[in-house]
Amino acid sequence: MAIAACLVLGMGLIGGAAAGSWLTGAADAAPTPADSFAKGRDLWHDTPVDTLFPRTIDGLGVGPGGSDRRWTRIAVAPDGGCAQALDPALAKALAPAGCTRLMRATYTDATRSSVITVGALTTKSDAPGMLKLNSRFSTDNLGARTTMLPLPYAAKGTPAAGFGRAQRASWTVRILTDVPVVVYAVSGFADGRTVTDPQPAESAVRPGTTTAPAESGLGNDAKALADRTEAILRKAAGIPGQTTEEP
Repeated sequence: MAIAACLVLGMGLIGGAAAGSWLTGAADAAPTPADSFAKGRDLWHDTPVDTLFPRTIDGLGVGPGGSDRRWTRIAVAPDGGCAQALDPALAKALAPAGCTRLMRATYTDATRSSVITVGALTTKSDAPGMLKLNSRFSTDNLGARTTMLPLPYAAKGTPAAGFGRAQRASWTVRILTDVPVVVYAVSGFADGRTVTDPQPAESAVRPGTTTAPAESGLGNDAKALADRTEAILRKAAGIPGQTTEEP
């Protein structure tokens, strides 16, 4: 009888351990795409500002010729709507997705010669809507049009104080599809010089490009900070990293 009781107790412990491992496995399972998308909608208020926009960012090998870059955050814009933060053409192109909240920060490089604003716009769209918007931007090459440049955040009392529309040199706009967010970055010279021929970051970083945005590294700055912001958002939503840099 005692032996039988021990066998029953032993089986119970084994069964309990197995059930516990199943429950633990379920709890530790990676979120589904739908879960990550839903979580991405709340990142604007769930993610600390120092996580979304770190005070300093190191970019190993992301500068011209594979050089290292370092950026320091010099300003964070109050989170708010999109009406005053986007040029009309870009606002119109993004309008189908709606705008829940826009978060922006401005950085300068280690030499304080360039300034870069990076933004994360949380949309009201569902997943099919983000796919449709992404497809339109890709098919019509909207992100490369100079009418679609994002606006900088020119914080007073910082090296970016003179960073206005005329100073924009390079930019990138990313329509994410795994979270309902549009990520963008726009860069310019910190000395306030006017740029007459801005160039998309994806073009400026191509080897052999000799334009001012390319040779100054402004294309690299915009691309790298957008890459980093994408990676941070995806990590916060529980999505494996997919961009060139991990936070």
